[in-house]
Amino acid sequence: MRTIDFSPLYRSAVGFDRLAALLESAAHSEGPTGYPPYNIETVGENAYRIEIAVAGFKPEELNIEARENVLTVQGRKAANDEARRYLHRGLAERNFERRFQLADYVVVTGAALADGLLSISLERQLPEQLKARRIEIAVPGPQIEGSTQAA
Repeated sequence: MRTIDFSPLYRSAVGFDRLAALLESAAHSEGPTGYPPYNIETVGENAYRIEIAVAGFKPEELNIEARENVLTVQGRKAANDEARRYLHRGLAERNFERRFQLADYVVVTGAALADGLLSISLERQLPEQLKARRIEIAVPGPQIEGSTQAA
């Protein structure tokens, strides 16, 4: 496994600490487990949806938390005290934790569980000062010839 040294980036870039931290965490993260599978889709210009396959999980066994641009989805399966004898067990009932890095100004607007899919709605909400605005160009009024202004 190769290691990448990001220290030159820290020495020469000012104000990019978050970007450097993202690169470093991506380089050091372990490979994805693939469980549970998920989709990320764009549903509008500034709207997104994450769908996670959580078959067998009840709403009270799922936890969604957004903190500091990281969306964390956890599934904690309640202990199954029933003594069952399976001939084949193909449904995964293991605990999981999935993290998604969110861009600045992306907020979670809702979540729903239906048909074994957990859908999380996200929206980019730019503050007014960051939105594009039109600047009017001032045109001086007509000037009258021969008039002098007293100072």
